[in-house]
Amino acid sequence: MAVEVARRTMEAYVEDLLGGPYKRHFSDDVVVALVGTDQGAEGPDGAEAWIDHLHTVAFKARPELKSMIVDDGQAAAEFDFVGEHVGEFGGVAATGREVRVPYGVVYDLRGGEISAVRIYLSLELLMRQLGDAP
Repeated sequence: MAVEVARRTMEAYVEDLLGGPYKRHFSDDVVVALVGTDQGAEGPDGAEAWIDHLHTVAFKARPELKSMIVDDGQAAAEFDFVGEHVGEFGGVAATGREVRVPYGVVYDLRGGEISAVRIYLSLELLMRQLGDAP
């Protein structure tokens, strides 16, 4: 039964992430982290603001789900980050360049809510697509 709750939570979250009220899926103590950096946020409002900043301020972008595995208490998903660079990111002013960067996310789930989001994304590849890295 717990796996089914986790699966429903993740399916609803991914659907909402593409344009709905996705912060409703976060626990009060959710932590979002871009692994390997000091970037991220805590709490539902902070997590939503951080994710929205990437998707609507720095980039006009969307995640494209490629695959997802769900178990009791955890989920993992593979996405492509797809969009246009429209605002400052990593010290690089908007370039208007299109980006497509594969990334993975590990989610911790508790009681039908997401309590942690750990994002594994190659900043090197992203910055190279922006023209700022060799």
